[in-house]
Amino acid sequence: MAFYIVQFLTGLASAASLFLVASGLSIIFGVTRIVNFAHGAFYMLGAYVAFTLTERFSGAFGFWGGIVAAALIIAAVGVLVEMVLLRRIYHSPELFQLLATFGLTLMVEDVVVLIWGPSELLGRRAPGFKGAVDFFGQNIPSYDLFLIVLGPIVLGVLWLLFQRTRWGVLVRAATQDRDMVAALGVNQKWLFTSVFAVGVFLAALGGALQIPRDAVHHAMDLRIIVDVFVVVVIGGLGSIVGAFVAAVLVSELNAFGILIFPKISIVLVFLVMAAVLIVRPWGLFGRQEAPARRTPGLTINPWRPLTSGERLAALATLVVAAALPLFGGNYALTVGSEIAIFVIFAASLHFLMSVGGLASFGHAAYFGLGAYGVAFLAKMAGLPMIVSLLLGPLLGCLGAAVFGFFAVQLSGVYFAMLTLAFAQIVWSIAFQWVSVTGGDNGILGVWPEKWASSPSHFYWLSLGIAVLMVSALRIAVFSPFGFALRATRDSPLRSEAIGIDGKRIQWTAFVIAGTVAGFAGALFAYLKGSVFPDSLGISLSVDALVMVLLGGVETISGAVVGAIVYKALNIWLVSQTDLSKLVLGAFIVLIVVAFPKGIVGMLTTIQHRRRSASPKSALLTSPIETAE
Repeated sequence: MAFYIVQFLTGLASAASLFLVASGLSIIFGVTRIVNFAHGAFYMLGAYVAFTLTERFSGAFGFWGGIVAAALIIAAVGVLVEMVLLRRIYHSPELFQLLATFGLTLMVEDVVVLIWGPSELLGRRAPGFKGAVDFFGQNIPSYDLFLIVLGPIVLGVLWLLFQRTRWGVLVRAATQDRDMVAALGVNQKWLFTSVFAVGVFLAALGGALQIPRDAVHHAMDLRIIVDVFVVVVIGGLGSIVGAFVAAVLVSELNAFGILIFPKISIVLVFLVMAAVLIVRPWGLFGRQEAPARRTPGLTINPWRPLTSGERLAALATLVVAAALPLFGGNYALTVGSEIAIFVIFAASLHFLMSVGGLASFGHAAYFGLGAYGVAFLAKMAGLPMIVSLLLGPLLGCLGAAVFGFFAVQLSGVYFAMLTLAFAQIVWSIAFQWVSVTGGDNGILGVWPEKWASSPSHFYWLSLGIAVLMVSALRIAVFSPFGFALRATRDSPLRSEAIGIDGKRIQWTAFVIAGTVAGFAGALFAYLKGSVFPDSLGISLSVDALVMVLLGGVETISGAVVGAIVYKALNIWLVSQTDLSKLVLGAFIVLIVVAFPKGIVGMLTTIQHRRRSASPKSALLTSPIETAE
């Protein structure tokens, strides 16, 4: 019994830091509506700066002063980021804000390595809390007891701040109706800046307080951000009390899951998150949010089929791509195969986002399921490559059919978070079901057969399947099904009034997108010769989002261009510099700020401007010509 009590107290100690970070993210989202992917980066920066300050200054005052100073310094950095970057994109769709903060996260990861190095850093113990308390033969670190007390104190301070101050009243009002707050004369810019500063301060403080417990390393941001998203969604976006309750729930599940359910300990948290979202989509303590901005797919210029000139240009580009084996080496062909595979993957997500208006944060689940499906058929069943390529993606189709049934019942950020929960459930199963999936060791030896084993043959195979999949998705866009899907996206009430079953249409689109992603995963398994749980990870889902948004979510060909540019740039930067994430992140931020419509959207806008300018110039020159 004493052991379980100690385990419970350890969970409460972990909940304190998790609550600090989650409450900051919840506050920021509640007011600014920014899905701040960089929140984990501020947490990591808080830990690194606190490590430097506490090592430089000695004594209790130096340690605790360094902890607070680190949080204040990172809060100042957050204010600078908000004023320079985020103010420019507050009125942009949420996904573009996610893309900008993801680019910022990439930059911070390389900056941290550049300043502090790649090795883990071990901070010193907290003065006054170096010992342990004996509890019936079990030792409880005194620092854990300090964190347990700190959590409710911070909750109480935040409650007083939001309930008993004018600033808190304005923040709560902005959470409910930002436009009304602005109409009453409140300066929204500075309100948003102050909220962002408080949120970043809490995240940095949570990171700083971790240095006596854990090593400081450059992967802290991605490790914490997933748990933070889970806590915020379970508790309810914008709810501080909800963040506290959910942080305790998640931390205790992590603490006891490894003891009671060791084989599914990782998946428990995401099962709870999925269950909460299905039963109560806005979280335990959240409120049903107003309709979100119509993010993906609402274009000013209606989509149209390609003109004859555009078809010839596309055909010429395809001919040049098909000729790559004639002048490219094996490395170029391998890179070309990988780009073609990710074109399929990005196109499947783009179809779901752009045509269906459904932004998935867990699309890698179906990519990975397709890869595992091929591995199971090729290695365990011994089926030929062609049969495996045709049947393997059906595992992705099955996963999309099951998960999509629940996901399409939601919308907006809650839909996105439920897809993330399902993806993490699949990843957890693949990681822990070692007897079937190989766990972290993966499934090895998934090599293509002799007819497709050469780099040139596999490249042609990947390119051909990519052309087939992209063409099929494009045909679906302009089919009656595609028009019905766009009608559901643009006006659910009107589409329902004319007899369109919106949920069934969206579910079908989800299954189509998941199946196409499964084909990409199947090819990827043969390209790499192995399958690992990373193929299902959140980082791959974010990569797909970046590709789509980089090319232009409101364009038909944006996913193709975005996948080519992002993947080629990523591979090239890795081979050219050790600071590839810094350069790539800066490029992503530049695209979001300067060209929010994406690369293809930017080119389309320039083309329209030239077309509209040519008649004006003709009108201006005609009187002169007449006079002459």
